[in-house]
Amino acid sequence: MSTGAIVGSKLRSSLTLLGIVAGVASIIAVMTAIQVVQSAMEHEMSVLGTQTFQVQKWPAGFSSDEERRKARTRPPITVDNADAIRAQVATVDIVGSELWDFGLKAEYGGEETNSNVSIVGGTPEYPQNNTHYVGSGRNLSHIDVKAGRRVAVIGHAIGKTLFPFTEPVGKVLRLDGRKYEIVGVFDEKKSAFGSGYDNYVLIPISTFQSVYGMTTRDGFPRSVNITVHAKTPALIDDAIEETRQVLRRERHVHPSEPDNFDFFSSQSLITEFGKLTAKIKIAAFVVSIVALIVAGIGIMNIMLVSVTERTKEIGIRKSLGANPANILAQFLLEAVILCNIGGVFGILVGFGLGNVITFFTSFEVKVPLQWAIIGLVFCSTVGIAFGLLPAIRASRLHPIDALRYE
Repeated sequence: MSTGAIVGSKLRSSLTLLGIVAGVASIIAVMTAIQVVQSAMEHEMSVLGTQTFQVQKWPAGFSSDEERRKARTRPPITVDNADAIRAQVATVDIVGSELWDFGLKAEYGGEETNSNVSIVGGTPEYPQNNTHYVGSGRNLSHIDVKAGRRVAVIGHAIGKTLFPFTEPVGKVLRLDGRKYEIVGVFDEKKSAFGSGYDNYVLIPISTFQSVYGMTTRDGFPRSVNITVHAKTPALIDDAIEETRQVLRRERHVHPSEPDNFDFFSSQSLITEFGKLTAKIKIAAFVVSIVALIVAGIGIMNIMLVSVTERTKEIGIRKSLGANPANILAQFLLEAVILCNIGGVFGILVGFGLGNVITFFTSFEVKVPLQWAIIGLVFCSTVGIAFGLLPAIRASRLHPIDALRYE
């Protein structure tokens, strides 16, 4: 009977559903979009793996301008600091050093890349600590670093651009106007935000220092990034704390002063990003709840009109033996069914809108079923809350007065 009443008033029911569809679709769309982006970001942030963390001069993650200004006065991290970690921290087994520069151009045989190639001066520990392994050829060796050789391991994207039909290994690449022998090519490491992981060249850190020096183009001292691999995932917290103590001692940090360096790990960045998206989710949830409340008020008004229009029907049902509980259940169920029909359409629309971004990027499609369940629960709650007053009014009608109603 409840379903029949909804179908019997198609226009009124459809107009009532619009508010529910809009409220549910808004919350589902926002939550879906956030999950799509969050999943892609977490994949990007997991570059270091579960056992590796990085020590750097600059604040990691979503730092403010004020934090970066303060960090500018910190002394640079050095290769000697990396050596101290390697020698004194018992919970780690692999320690690597990195120096970076950006915006360079690579050339070979008349072909060249855009001026967006990055160069990293690193040690042989680079591939394992950054979970980016050499696919063909070989990795840098300790001899390459010690001798300061002009050798390079290139990213997959560079190899594809400059050597589309030949094997890059053994060829001589010109990078930033200087020649390097290619000894290896990294495996492809796809990124949801482009090919940044594949668009760089690794050279020995000693070669980087001799070519570019330890001063940036802006005149600031270069700071080494140190990647540290804990022996097991369970030891990473201990490894971070032991590394902190070693660096404070090596860098002469007074016990009353804060660290003059920062730690970065995949998990810490993912946690920080999760906190950021949590605020957005709460804001979207509040706005959607307001929309559902407004839609609920509309449902209550429609149901009150429906009770008035169907007064004689209620009188006939009561005269045939229906008790107040039967009438209450009928109108309450009608409100709940109406809300959930709108909820189902809202969920479908929300999933579609939330995944629109995946058509223009390489992000994965996400369907957060937990939010679909939450949406339907809220629809039922709205239906009960705002359908209760009309249902109670209908159940309290006196059958004689109802039968006389015109």
